[in-house]
Amino acid sequence: MLNSLNEDALFRKVDCIRIPVSNLKDGLEFYRDKLGHEIIWRTKSSIGLKIPESEAELVIHTEQNEPETDIKVKSVDHATKRFVDAGGSIVKAPFDISIGRCVVVKDPWDNELVLLDSSKGVFKTNSNSYVIGLE
Repeated sequence: MLNSLNEDALFRKVDCIRIPVSNLKDGLEFYRDKLGHEIIWRTKSSIGLKIPESEAELVIHTEQNEPETDIKVKSVDHATKRFVDAGGSIVKAPFDISIGRCVVVKDPWDNELVLLDSSKGVFKTNSNSYVIGLE
């Protein structure tokens, strides 16, 4: 068993809660206009919205059908090995994403988790919140 309080913890923070919507216009009308969440960034298929009092984002998107929670780790490759060594399994092998790397894993109770890192940087946006690159 690890004995330091937080230094050895694999999960660093919740990165985002991803929620599928049928289209971004309707998603914005609900989550921004009616529920009050401010836009942080946007792409053609996703919009990141601020969750006050949290570093996590609410991401509405048109890319898949199931909601998911993405958990930030220091390194996806290290986290994948550690997760499997601890008794978990890999659902989708590590792959590149725009800000870094990602992996889909399953714990011993069949809970699917999405782990990601930001090894390539974070989104850089223009004045209209559109992603224009990485910082």
